[in-house]
Amino acid sequence: MTALSARMLTRSRSLGPGAGPRGCREEPGPLRRREAAAEARKSHSPVKRPRKAQRLRVAYEGSDSEKGEGAEPLKVPVWEPQDWQQQLVNIRAMRNKKDAPVDHLGTEHCYDSSAPPKVRRYQVLLSLMLSSQTKDQVTAGAMQRLRARGLTVDSILQTDDATLGKLIYPVGFWRSKVKYIKQTSAILQQHYGGDIPASVAELVALPGVGPKMAHLAMAVAWGTVSGIAVDTHVHRIANRLRWTKKATKSPEETRAALEEWLPRELWHEINGLLVGFGQQTCLPVHPRCHACLNQALCPAAQGL
Repeated sequence: MTALSARMLTRSRSLGPGAGPRGCREEPGPLRRREAAAEARKSHSPVKRPRKAQRLRVAYEGSDSEKGEGAEPLKVPVWEPQDWQQQLVNIRAMRNKKDAPVDHLGTEHCYDSSAPPKVRRYQVLLSLMLSSQTKDQVTAGAMQRLRARGLTVDSILQTDDATLGKLIYPVGFWRSKVKYIKQTSAILQQHYGGDIPASVAELVALPGVGPKMAHLAMAVAWGTVSGIAVDTHVHRIANRLRWTKKATKSPEETRAALEEWLPRELWHEINGLLVGFGQQTCLPVHPRCHACLNQALCPAAQGL
């Protein structure tokens, strides 16, 4: 054997298995065995699939340009009492003669229509202050006596308390009303030039003036419908007809409940309509349900 052949043989043995040329079958060495085992483990491990993205649907009200011409605006459902429209039609039918005390002796009929506008407005407010807890007939009588002496802010301030008390007696709480009328008249003279305020907030800030009076003053004196005027009649009838979601405990609570659902175009008539209905038919005690067109539709009538 030549020296070259011996070196080639020795080199071949030192390389070990797998040292042959490409294309020849090789036995895997330790490193390749570890790689193969790792690959096998990967092939048997569970495959983690990417999670499917969830699409959130968000409802929103777009602008007018986004809605398009044919789209309708979102409508929020509003609670309203059952059968209220038919009940209102029936009350109007029962009140068509306009012969209740409020129709002839109410606030709209107590002021001097020939007086200057500022004086008329003052007389409207004064009649409302007198009407609290008082029947229309008594209020109208007191207003006639006051007007006979010239009913203005100045004339009231020049009248002593004892005389004013005699003129307005027997209206309810007449002593307190003497004090309130004097205080309010002084405020009107000092801050409003003898006129009355043109807002509900300023009106209720006057001594002896409540929310019902303020809303009626806005309607009668200023020709502005600012809210529903609720007195004891409206308060009682609204609860009997269940025109509120739940029973209310005060006229002011009833006003807020009615204004939530009653269409605004009906606000101006509801006070006079229900007051007259309460004076003639839906009385505080012993209501005349047998003569009422709403007997079959009134929840209160079913319990009588």
